Amino acid sequence: MTLADPRTRIGHVHLKVSDLDRAIGFYRDVIGLEVTQVYGNQAAFLSAGGYHHHLGLNTWESRGGTPPPTGHTGLYHTAFLFPDRAALGAAVRRVLDAGVQLTGAADHGVSEAIYLDDPDGNGVELYHDRNPEAWPRTADGRLDMVNAPLDLQALLAEAAVSQN
Repeated sequence: MTLADPRTRIGHVHLKVSDLDRAIGFYRDVIGLEVTQVYGNQAAFLSAGGYHHHLGLNTWESRGGTPPPTGHTGLYHTAFLFPDRAALGAAVRRVLDAGVQLTGAADHGVSEAIYLDDPDGNGVELYHDRNPEAWPRTADGRLDMVNAPLDLQALLAEAAVSQN
């Protein structure tokens, strides 16, 4: 069995969207990514930290389209990793201030995660990882992830304190 080199990372995700301007607005203004390139009314690329792009958006096959129906295959969600709990809280505050409905929030032991949908119904996860030394493990050392409730108010309060 061949294993991927441990330095392998997902370089970017490319989403089919129905309305490019609306999708750019969501990922730029709500999620907080920076637009790095726009190709007319067909495609855009966005990133964090000056990378060429973490997210591609296009309307090549989807302009004016509808989200896939529930129960069909496709992308479950795109996950955005924030550097710490305060940065995650600040992002969640932007989401809530924009009037975006959360679809879930969970403490997974290894991470804390918030779930929502973009305007095209694509799932989005916003999360931060805990320090690996704090990850829950079984007696034999395997990860023991959980799906516990997340204290959203405490997360938002921590973000508010760090921004002052």
